[in-house]
Amino acid sequence: MSKARTDYAIEQDWSAYTEDEHAIWRLLFERQQRLLVGRACQEYLDGLQGLGVAAGGIPDFRRLSDILDRATGWRIVAVPGLVPDDVFFAYLAARRFPSTCFIRRRDQLDYLQEPDVFHDIYGHVPMLMNPIFADYMQAYGEGGLKALRLGHLPRLARLYWYTVEFGLIATPEGLRIYGSGILSSAGESIYCLDDPRPHRLGFDLRRVMRTQHHIDRYQESYFVIDDFQQLFAATRPDFAPIYREIAILPEIPAEAILPGEREYAAFQPHKKEGPRNRTARV
Repeated sequence: MSKARTDYAIEQDWSAYTEDEHAIWRLLFERQQRLLVGRACQEYLDGLQGLGVAAGGIPDFRRLSDILDRATGWRIVAVPGLVPDDVFFAYLAARRFPSTCFIRRRDQLDYLQEPDVFHDIYGHVPMLMNPIFADYMQAYGEGGLKALRLGHLPRLARLYWYTVEFGLIATPEGLRIYGSGILSSAGESIYCLDDPRPHRLGFDLRRVMRTQHHIDRYQESYFVIDDFQQLFAATRPDFAPIYREIAILPEIPAEAILPGEREYAAFQPHKKEGPRNRTARV
């Protein structure tokens, strides 16, 4: 890959990928395609199909960007890895999604700490084909730049974590996945819906901003939105007073349920499950 510029953008250099790297993409792609049947939300599946992302190999960012641009005005920017927060937010605010170019090794198929091209392109980019989610991501970028100025980035980062990366959505058919961290993970695709251990709670902006999380294990709590309009509406208020309000409140452990919170049941493929009441103390 070429040297990064001051904005951290590089050239993808698609021709430099090896056959083994394309083979790893195919292996990951085909595995997730099998696992996500009846699990991924329809908006994600529509985006994946609309982009033409397939098992053939690592996609060319230029081709994807042209399709994405026509659909929602977004484009993909190749970057060498994680970029500084101000750069990341500025890209999102400009409807540019920064994506890494490298792909994980075969011994990293099930876990990789930093995002690779499979996580970024297979997990994130299809959702950007949805107009409402695309607007949410731009609004998040604008909010991120403001949070940096106000010194409240950790609060806003939790919103990204529990929605963009690990969000669930309630549909008439039951809970479905829209978070990229789940969609690109074989293990968490099953765990988030099937396992009885994690909590599946209704989305609440202030609750999410107060909730801790861990990066080295499956989630202990997931937050469920009713639809993407609800998510976009959450970014409309001025967050400054919300930051001040929750700054004096205690942090909520990732595994906790607050009194009276509603929890969704584990996935049952032949029965629609709604939320149930469950009370526990922090």
